[in-house]
Amino acid sequence: MGVVPLEAFAILTARIFLKLIFAVFCILVVAVLAADYIASRFVEENYIQNMTADLGDKARMVAITLRRLPDPPQQELLTEMGKALGGRLTLVDRTGRVIADSEAKPESMANHSDRPEIIQALQGQLGSAIRSSSTLGTPFLYVAIPMEDRVLRLAVPVARVRSGVDGVRRQMLAAVAIGFIPAILLTALIARYVSARLGKIIEYAGKLAEGHFDRRIPSPGDDELGILARKLNETGEKLQRTVEQLQREHVELEKLERIRKDFVINVSHELRTPLASIQGYTETLLDGALHDPQNNVRFLSIIRQNAERLARLTADLMTLSRIELKTQKFQFAAYYVNSLITETLDSLRPMAEKKQIRLEFQPAPAHTEVFCDSEAVHQILSNLIDNAIKYTPEGGRITVAATPLNHPKDFVEISVADTGIGIPEEDLPRLFERFYRVDKARSRELGGTGLGLAIVKHLAKAMGGDVGVSSQLQHGSRFWFTLPVQDLGLSEHTSVQAQLTVS
Repeated sequence: MGVVPLEAFAILTARIFLKLIFAVFCILVVAVLAADYIASRFVEENYIQNMTADLGDKARMVAITLRRLPDPPQQELLTEMGKALGGRLTLVDRTGRVIADSEAKPESMANHSDRPEIIQALQGQLGSAIRSSSTLGTPFLYVAIPMEDRVLRLAVPVARVRSGVDGVRRQMLAAVAIGFIPAILLTALIARYVSARLGKIIEYAGKLAEGHFDRRIPSPGDDELGILARKLNETGEKLQRTVEQLQREHVELEKLERIRKDFVINVSHELRTPLASIQGYTETLLDGALHDPQNNVRFLSIIRQNAERLARLTADLMTLSRIELKTQKFQFAAYYVNSLITETLDSLRPMAEKKQIRLEFQPAPAHTEVFCDSEAVHQILSNLIDNAIKYTPEGGRITVAATPLNHPKDFVEISVADTGIGIPEEDLPRLFERFYRVDKARSRELGGTGLGLAIVKHLAKAMGGDVGVSSQLQHGSRFWFTLPVQDLGLSEHTSVQAQLTVS
């Protein structure tokens, strides 16, 4: 924003506060002006009505007095009576001729037959009008009453009316001003509260725009601003979850890309060695060694071994590919775990006996069942036992055990322990990665593809289990995997977890 965040927030809040105060002040001023205009009109009309009625009463009192005086009344008497009433008295006959006036000579005055108040009074009504006097040239309020065959008119200057109205207006404005001050103070408090909340909301929106999706507006409240704040908080939460998901996906993609590159490199390397050997020995045979009785059979045997190695590598790659692409078909069912292990041991026992290795079995309690795919379990056990036979010296021992677990429940652990050479501790975490070998030269010499343990991990996890290993150099190794006792609801077209693709 160009300034320290606290200063920016203070400036933003102050600007909103001033705008709110100015807006409310303008509204109050307009409201006061409108009220003053409407009230002034009302007060003026009401004041004139009251004053007209009052002047009418005074004129009637004067009329009673004039009836007892000589006709026409003396000029001096009318003048005194007019001063006493605070106005001007005029006596007019039915023709409109002025008979007497308290402030002017009758003969100098024009005929009043066309005056509105005179016309109304001649019709027997209380007449009134406001206009400028043709004699004095100033505006007057005229009130006329009928008096037998004459009309008596009482007039007061409009300035007197205006002064009365202005007095009422001043009192009203004073009252409004007294109410205006607390209104401004209350407005200031409300504006301060609203501006602070709006400032926080605007500041938070700015943080969202800058990518700070982990921020939140505290205590949003239940009013409209609170609803807006909650919606912004929800937006921030959704954006944060989306960004975190994208970051996780980005990490996974980077990880998968590294795995893909390593996989291509490893496959290329694994294929290159047997292919180079096959090509070399084939060219040697074609160049004449085919007719060499001392070497031709040995060369052909090496070619066959490398071809078999390529076949095993291709088969293992196809197995991994089917699992990861979710095309591996499983046939889950309940099996007695002891029967599954016994069948696999029987198939591998001749290989162990050839190296004078003793195969032992520690069975689970009778009738212990596991829910799995029997072919997948056979492949897992075959890989683990085959590795144990390869890396256990003659006269050694391999023990296969099945153990029901207490935690987590409803699982059976199957382990393969040997008395072989063991595995260095630093190699254990990566042992189930594809193409990872502890002793690369010896692994290739023994015909391993480097994919056996990766297949073990993938198959075990695809059936809802797990894998692990513990080992100590010169004291042998122990590999284990778990199988569920009950149906976990896995699809027979395996739904492989994301971790299966991680080497």
